[in-house]
Amino acid sequence: MLDQILIQGFKQAFIDLYGEEPAENQIVFQKTRTEFEGDRTIVVFPFVKIVRKSPEVIADEIGNRMLHSVDIVERFNVVKGFLNILISDSYWITYFNQHYKNTRFGFKEIDNEAPIVVEYSSPNTNKPLHLGHVRNNLLGFSVSEILKANGHRVVKVNLVNDRGIHICKSMLAWQKWGENRTPENADIKGDKLVGEMYVRFDKELKSQLAQLVEEGVPENELLKKAPLMLEAQDMLQKWEAGDAQIRELWNTMNTWVYTGFDATYKRLGVDFDKIYYESETYLLGKDLVQEGLKQGVLFKKEDGSVWCDLTSDGLDEKLLLRADGTSVYMTQDLGTAEQRAGEYHPSKLIYVVGNEQNYHFDVLKLVLRKLKRDWADAIEHLSYGMVELPQGKMKSREGTVVDADELMDEMVLTAKTMTEELGKSTNLSEPEANKLYHQIGLGALKYFILKVDPKKTMMFNPQESVDFNGNTGPFIQYTHARINSLLRKAVELNIRFEDNQVVELLSKEKMLISQLYNFPSILADAGINRSPALVANYLYDLAKDFNQFYQEIPILKEENVINLNFRLLLCSFTQHVLQSASALLGMEMPEKM
Repeated sequence: MLDQILIQGFKQAFIDLYGEEPAENQIVFQKTRTEFEGDRTIVVFPFVKIVRKSPEVIADEIGNRMLHSVDIVERFNVVKGFLNILISDSYWITYFNQHYKNTRFGFKEIDNEAPIVVEYSSPNTNKPLHLGHVRNNLLGFSVSEILKANGHRVVKVNLVNDRGIHICKSMLAWQKWGENRTPENADIKGDKLVGEMYVRFDKELKSQLAQLVEEGVPENELLKKAPLMLEAQDMLQKWEAGDAQIRELWNTMNTWVYTGFDATYKRLGVDFDKIYYESETYLLGKDLVQEGLKQGVLFKKEDGSVWCDLTSDGLDEKLLLRADGTSVYMTQDLGTAEQRAGEYHPSKLIYVVGNEQNYHFDVLKLVLRKLKRDWADAIEHLSYGMVELPQGKMKSREGTVVDADELMDEMVLTAKTMTEELGKSTNLSEPEANKLYHQIGLGALKYFILKVDPKKTMMFNPQESVDFNGNTGPFIQYTHARINSLLRKAVELNIRFEDNQVVELLSKEKMLISQLYNFPSILADAGINRSPALVANYLYDLAKDFNQFYQEIPILKEENVINLNFRLLLCSFTQHVLQSASALLGMEMPEKM
């Protein structure tokens, strides 16, 4: 590849000139900044102590040597201690001819190594999916697709948190205030109905707590005295004991939720290879806890609760079983990890979970190591930042979350309004227009969320995300549609663009080929760093470079047949990369716009 050729050429030039071999980790070529002439740049300051010459002299001497010894170097220039190299047209043309027909450009063949298991979504069955879940799902799906594109076998899994005290809160509220409402008789999605019950529980609990405060109950005793909390805890114990009536209600309400989740997942465009349920895995975790007690790795306190002492590891004591024998999140995560390790023998177990759970996953790995699970180090927490709104953080219990379904409705409606205002759907039939609004709205949502580095907290602005200019999904989608329109016109004009014989490149043509050249390395980096943001921002750079090429260079009006054919092939290659890269983000590319 290009950088390797330059690295070897630089190294040999350095040896020839100065009689020493430079450290290879110091030979770093980067893309030349746009304000300077060049394709690749290397900083020579690190070599000043060895050579004992000024940076400008070193850069000039090495540039001259490489110009005569490295075939692909066309010319060079020196700006202070920066050596800017221009690559010959012949290199870019050869590269283009080798790859423009490759339908899997940048993608690697799937290997036969152990799979990577990626867990994402992980919703609770006490509320509908919200904006925070949207980032989780889009990130998990995209990382999975990027890993596949890098040749890994991937298993996408979802762990549904379908049991526990929070689930009992919704169930208890439905018993008390649900008035026998169902999704059918209330004409509401099941997950939303259950979510309303969860909010109602919190409202009634707050009222009880306020009353207890008036009665003089100490703050640390409030939850222990609140009747609603005592009833919810009693319900949880009955559930774990297999109480038939409680289990029947639990099954019914969870079924409502699953139907609602499935509709949201389908619309969002995410899927799973397997779904796990906490109700089926927490007992495996309890078995591991008993094993840890027998081994002396865990200990039991006087009240019967079971703990793991992690103080020697710089943490604290971690609860694994409550005094009443009920399990906690860590219990079921131990069981789920054990089950997946046995099922898949994975090279990695990636958990896509928000950064508020960093401590949880540190503990999970430590406990599994103490239990002598040699695969514990395969666990990787893909920690991401929260999504915030201009008005602040969301709170499920208070009903102040942005519902995922309502968010998608808003995105599609905003896309419809802006598309119609710009006249981009004028010549479309109603079904075509509705499909376009969906593609733009959901594409805008996905791109806006995924273009941000996963580790960063982000501010979500729906209106900004649907802008047709700037670093947005619609701008990239419009670029794709523009190329499609151009290629259709070429077919209508009976222009055949099959072979490339061009031997000289204009600067914008060269710039676009150079950007296409970057895609495989961007994709590889995105896989290593688990970062769809790298792919998203590459898409923007590619679309921006194409639009500069399109604005400045004639295509269909070009009279030279060789140049015309080449430019159409370059458009087709760009269209393919836009399509395949955007699919990694779950974005659909409109044919017309």
